Amino acid sequence: MIVTRFAPSPNGMLHLGHAFAAITAHDLAMDAGGRFLVRIEDIDGARSQPELADAFREDLVWLGLTWDEVPAQSSRLTRYDDVAQQLKRAGLLYPCICTRSDIAAAAEVTGPEGPVYPGTCKGKALQPSEPAALRLDVAEAIRRSGPLQWQDALAGYQQADPAALGDVVLVGKSEPASYHLAATLDDAEDGVTLVTRGEDLFAATHIHRLLQSLLDLPVPTWHHHPLIVDEEGRKLAKRRGSLSLADLRASGMNGIQLGTDLRAGRYRQHSTH
Repeated sequence: MIVTRFAPSPNGMLHLGHAFAAITAHDLAMDAGGRFLVRIEDIDGARSQPELADAFREDLVWLGLTWDEVPAQSSRLTRYDDVAQQLKRAGLLYPCICTRSDIAAAAEVTGPEGPVYPGTCKGKALQPSEPAALRLDVAEAIRRSGPLQWQDALAGYQQADPAALGDVVLVGKSEPASYHLAATLDDAEDGVTLVTRGEDLFAATHIHRLLQSLLDLPVPTWHHHPLIVDEEGRKLAKRRGSLSLADLRASGMNGIQLGTDLRAGRYRQHSTH
């Protein structure tokens, strides 16, 4: 059975890009007689606004979608910590006190997600009292896992290249798990077989495939869909004030018709693969 999911973070209202992502995941599951799940990713520190989850559900109903809801990330913190400690005991995580500005100043390589962390804290003895993130020692992880592959439904066969992202953070200084760790564990626990998400997260899949190997998790297929973009060709974003679905609902727009228009490609899309 195909199982997909839509996993919004309650740190801002949903916009057209989210609607397209939800509809894509919903339709791929429904067309195959599968299940469409909704998971609220609510561990984004002070930015998380749990009350927005109800607005998200109203948006999805307005779009004409039906789903099965699975537990929110805030209920899974023990699992994240257990796995992080497992990786730490295995010698695959190390503490890092670097700030983003430290990394930007020291990085010599730019990867698909920005400046690649140069390993400044690797092997250093840090003060236990200093707030530290936990980073994955990607070189050691690759050595243990060996070559890996993954399959994208649109872009085809991929040779995993997690080294391109460097030693990514798996546990933040103030967050219990990064997107890389939480999403990988959640998708496995929820039985997701087809991970649908925007192409802006394509590179992250190389790290997720590595984590699946290290943790002996099932390997899904991925479906990285094009992004809905604005008039200037930029992806829609909460931080840029992209018009929310709640605003469109309040204006009297028909959500079912909006879904039809999104499926038909009547809103501008951008694809890089």
